[in-house]
Amino acid sequence: MTASRGELKYEGKAKRVYATANPAEYVVEYKDDATAFNGVKKAQIGGKGAINNAITAHLFPQLEAAGVPTHFIELLSPTEQRVRAVTIIPVEVIVRNVAAGSFSKRLSVEEGTELSRPVVEYCYKSDALGDPLINTDTAVALGWATPEQLSRIRELALSVQAFLVPYFAARGVKLIDFKLEFGTLADGTVVLADEISPDTCRFWDAQTNEKMDKDRFRRDLGGVEDAYAEMLRRVTAPAS
Repeated sequence: MTASRGELKYEGKAKRVYATANPAEYVVEYKDDATAFNGVKKAQIGGKGAINNAITAHLFPQLEAAGVPTHFIELLSPTEQRVRAVTIIPVEVIVRNVAAGSFSKRLSVEEGTELSRPVVEYCYKSDALGDPLINTDTAVALGWATPEQLSRIRELALSVQAFLVPYFAARGVKLIDFKLEFGTLADGTVVLADEISPDTCRFWDAQTNEKMDKDRFRRDLGGVEDAYAEMLRRVTAPAS
């Protein structure tokens, strides 16, 4: 299907968002651009946009069925999807199941340490500031979100976690941590937006702990394209 793009509304590190003839809908285009360390490291990963688009389009309808409202409507092309128009809440949510990355460095916790419960963290969505960690009081005091929105965001983030952990486990993958973004519809409803992909999640092979996500790019581990392709294969495979 051909997407009916209008005005470019927003371009981020990994996606472009376009208006459509329907003000309640956007077209999202996924790019092959890869960035790390808040844009300091840049490259192109062949096929990344199509893979991330396909993974998100596969998972979001299942999350909807599990009770998590999302902005996703339909897949339009290998790199495009039609979504509900949302106003992004500038508070990113990170849900951690296992210590890794900045969490390990910040708290001197060995990477790979299982956490006794999911840890929910919040960041201010600002590339210029490096997406700094914040708490909910800060988000409310500065007008980025209301207490009710933050409560709903936490509830939905943990619902996503509860669905994804067993989903990936059944496909031989450990979900180490993941980042989510939420937005509001015109009526104020909070919905899951953005994507779920190797760009926004840490995936480790359940048997070998091999990294199967953007850490392969961040850490110069090689095999980035193969890891993304393997994650698409596993995401769309039946549970074992």
